[in-house]
Amino acid sequence: MWINASSGLKVASNKTSTSPTSSINLAAPQILRRLLRTPRRGLSPIVKLAPRDRLSLISRHLNTNAHVPLNTPFSIERDSSPNDDLDWTPIQKATQNPLQQQQTRSFSETREVSLGEEGKRDKPAAIKMSNQAPHPALLIPGPIEFDDEVLQAMSHYSESHVGMPFVNLFGDTLSMLRKLFQTTDPKSQPFVISGSGTLGWDQVAANMVEPGDEVLVLHTGYFADSFADCFEAYGVKVTQLKAPIGDRPQQDEVEKALKEKNYKLITITHTDTSTGVLSEIEGITKLVQRVSPDTHIVVDGVCSVGCEEIRFDDWGIDCVITASQKAIGCPAGLSIVMTSGRAIERFKARKTPPATYFASWKNWMPIMQNYEAKKPSYFATPSPQLIHALHTSLSQILSKPLEERFKIHREASQKVKKAIADLGLKQLASKPENQANGMTAIYLPEGMTPPEILPTLMKKGVIFAGGLHKEIATKYVRFGHMGVSVTDPKRDDIDRALKALKDGLTEVGYKGANGGA
Repeated sequence: MWINASSGLKVASNKTSTSPTSSINLAAPQILRRLLRTPRRGLSPIVKLAPRDRLSLISRHLNTNAHVPLNTPFSIERDSSPNDDLDWTPIQKATQNPLQQQQTRSFSETREVSLGEEGKRDKPAAIKMSNQAPHPALLIPGPIEFDDEVLQAMSHYSESHVGMPFVNLFGDTLSMLRKLFQTTDPKSQPFVISGSGTLGWDQVAANMVEPGDEVLVLHTGYFADSFADCFEAYGVKVTQLKAPIGDRPQQDEVEKALKEKNYKLITITHTDTSTGVLSEIEGITKLVQRVSPDTHIVVDGVCSVGCEEIRFDDWGIDCVITASQKAIGCPAGLSIVMTSGRAIERFKARKTPPATYFASWKNWMPIMQNYEAKKPSYFATPSPQLIHALHTSLSQILSKPLEERFKIHREASQKVKKAIADLGLKQLASKPENQANGMTAIYLPEGMTPPEILPTLMKKGVIFAGGLHKEIATKYVRFGHMGVSVTDPKRDDIDRALKALKDGLTEVGYKGANGGA
């Protein structure tokens, strides 16, 4: 037995014992590291090895055929292999090595896949579809359920945001957005910036108008109030044209308002998520172009793009703002804006610089133009993983005619609304022409509040949203039916939700739920 004078480490010599159990594990990396770290001055001779033995100790750490690699997040030791020429006992680990198994998850089952089985596959088991963990169906007006391929795109390996693979993908994504918004005008400009749909409000308020300008906001719910607040933060003067809850401003009222002031902008919330009210975009644009042609038309399409028809060029829209997490079907985190050539010219003619840095089109426009032209460019770092997910989602959406997609959403909406009526319930948007196709806002039975029904629905595997409109928030719930929940024929989200609503209402004491949903 030899002793390191400085550390007190006892080491067994090969000469004193031939038993494998009595000698130290010379291959254990942590022992070798301690020996190598020991100051040379205080170390007595430890063990004498033949050249072949010394080479063996080194080569086992350089062996490219080692079945468990060194220096990984999963292992700091190396298991023994049959070819080791020095006897040693591997360290017994208390916890299982994560490399020993992988799990695939689906909506219906969980099972383990061994590394042996994994090695026989052409592709890893994790690439299989339906890998999402079991969870309640998220049927709120956004975020929505996501397709497996979209979520898998989010797991793309890290890459440079100015490298050509990503630049090409981002350029294709911007081009696909033109198809989604139905614009072929080369002067129109798409923007995709990291942020929520709210960032779209800032882009409009900071870039398309200046302090002191007049803006007309058509009010159909909570989000018109918020858009107005955003304008006021930039010194813009706002007039709101309000309608009763569940209704929308009528065209004669809009015409009257347009004639009273010189408005630089008019904003229309296509689908107000707080009320489920759908505005008629085409009719309003024709009216504005006839009565006040210099007024630019801005559409808040956060809850409509991807499930409601928007013909950007044909209807003469100047700007549409939206977000990734609703009917487009991509995880939250991207502010998506489409602007007309006329809006860009208005921006370039500003008398004052935009009162923003991150949301300024002065900074972002050359970046978007370069990306679409497949040229690397930089202002602020985008999210490559979210852009990959958006690219996948847009590829799925555009794989079929858009009119077919809109038809599927209309049919699903009619099914939901009929079931709601059969239950004896009413919608906030009582007129059929005011009812959105991607969501439904449902009045609860008299005396019932969202906290009484929402937990029951969750237990049945369905998530609805509570009320949002500040005047009636405790009286209704919101049911989102857009994206893969309605377009994927393999999913039964809508049927399960309607059954859960009927059964849930009965359980909490609603007598009218016995009628046929």
